Amino acid sequence: MKLKNTKKIAGLTLIEITLVIAVLLGLISVLFIGVSAYKEGSNRSKCILNISNVQKAVRSYQNLYEKNEGDALAMSTIAGTGKLLETVPTCPSSGTYSDEAEIPQVGTAYLSCSLSAVADGDHKPTTTTGW
Repeated sequence: MKLKNTKKIAGLTLIEITLVIAVLLGLISVLFIGVSAYKEGSNRSKCILNISNVQKAVRSYQNLYEKNEGDALAMSTIAGTGKLLETVPTCPSSGTYSDEAEIPQVGTAYLSCSLSAVADGDHKPTTTTGW
């Protein structure tokens, strides 16, 4: 009795395919976690940058019109078409800004974000020295 030489067909088994899919899904989930963390960080930075830009506009307004600390100042005075800020800033993370309604002392921010009161306090500048 002669046995025929059987050739193995090249390919992947069901277990190998399942393993490849599981590894790919794991890598994709890590990618999504990284992207969301990056987006949160960029939103936090943009919010702090908005606060800084408004502060610079407040100081420019104070210097241009020779105002003193404690004088009344509405956001509509410095923000709008043709003014020191073209638009009223909005928090990219759906927070809300509240203003002081008067020109603050040097080192105190004119705007504050509602998300700075959250447990992390991420939307709050670490320092306002020189503002």
